[in-house]
Amino acid sequence: MQMIKLSVIALAVAAASTQMAVASQQSESKGFIEDSSLNAHARALYFNRDFRDDRRPSTAQSYREEAGLGLKAIYESGFTQGTVGFGVDAFGLQGIKLDSGKGRHGNSMFPTDGRSGKAQDNYSQAGGAVKARISSTTLKYGEQFVDLPVLSTDDARLLPETVTGFLVTSNEIENLEVHAGHFTALTAMDQTYHDSSNDGLLKALDLVGARYNFTDNLSAAYYYSDADLKDNQTNKKHYINGNYTLPLADTQSLNFDFNMYQTKFDQKGASSDRNNAFSIAAAYNLDAHTFTVGYQRMSGDVGYDYGYDGGGSVYLLNDVQYNDFTQKDEKSYQVRYDLNMDTLGVPGLSFMTRYVRGSDIDVGTKGAYDTQNGKNWERDIEAKYVHQSGASKDLSFRLRQATYRAESAVGTDIDEVRLIVEYPLSIL
Repeated sequence: MQMIKLSVIALAVAAASTQMAVASQQSESKGFIEDSSLNAHARALYFNRDFRDDRRPSTAQSYREEAGLGLKAIYESGFTQGTVGFGVDAFGLQGIKLDSGKGRHGNSMFPTDGRSGKAQDNYSQAGGAVKARISSTTLKYGEQFVDLPVLSTDDARLLPETVTGFLVTSNEIENLEVHAGHFTALTAMDQTYHDSSNDGLLKALDLVGARYNFTDNLSAAYYYSDADLKDNQTNKKHYINGNYTLPLADTQSLNFDFNMYQTKFDQKGASSDRNNAFSIAAAYNLDAHTFTVGYQRMSGDVGYDYGYDGGGSVYLLNDVQYNDFTQKDEKSYQVRYDLNMDTLGVPGLSFMTRYVRGSDIDVGTKGAYDTQNGKNWERDIEAKYVHQSGASKDLSFRLRQATYRAESAVGTDIDEVRLIVEYPLSIL
């Protein structure tokens, strides 16, 4: 871990002192209060998951159904004026149970009461970070939300995950964004205590990486992380992305997106495993319609592993509503169709449907089941409407349905429905 820590510091210093800088963001600062913002966000979520699988033991939970309200308030100050600017960020999170029950609880929406086994009625969290900026390079330390390919806090329930540590973001060179960081704790979406994700699995994670936009239509990225986990485990991960859009006509384009991870898992004195994961997609956009086809592949000793670096840290094509198709040696294909009704006279209304099929899964031996050709599939349907004007501008309604089927050793059959209502409000 020492080498990557030194590399992180060196990269941050180099980025801050480069002579190829664009206009300094700090020189344009208006002040701590003048550039500050306060945003509130309300999310109501109904979550229904039905385990439609007669292979499950009769004692296993067959149905989960819960509803809740998540409230977020996020304050971001500006930076003080001068060569070095200083500021603070702060957030408050509140989750409120609207409906649940001991027999229906378990969708990672609420903390579980240790005595009753039921969902807690409410839970809350507050946190913040201090920040400093010189030129166009910002250092932030504290509890924060991060969205990077090798560390991404999940926000798929009522409230988001948070991560604790420091992050350097540098935009000194035009079209280049550089990140470097060191993190020591990850807090789960449905918990309030510090470092609660995976029972405190993450001890420390260092990352470094960058994205460069060659043109408006072509970009590439590389990120690296080195994670130190409990039980003498270490995970080193490389990520590469390339994205290219080919304009064909005024209302037509073709987009290509490639993502690849290479991960090495080490447990001191025990084992060393590797995983290679990649996905490639081609999307054809024609006015209101987008047609996408893609392929994803796992190879190596084990499947792709994430969670210790945030529930959103899988930038792969087939990480969809329920499943991610990342088991050992799995190959998966996707076809998808999107319809944006803006150009058809209904602004704010959109539809999506996709189908993903996986095969060649190596499950090893599980009871009487022994195969290297396990199969699964998922079908997703989604409708969303965003209000366009008035006091309810940006109020959104989103209905998501997923059907997942798998062979017995591969996974559990489920039908899933989510109804999400969100209202963002800018106060400052």
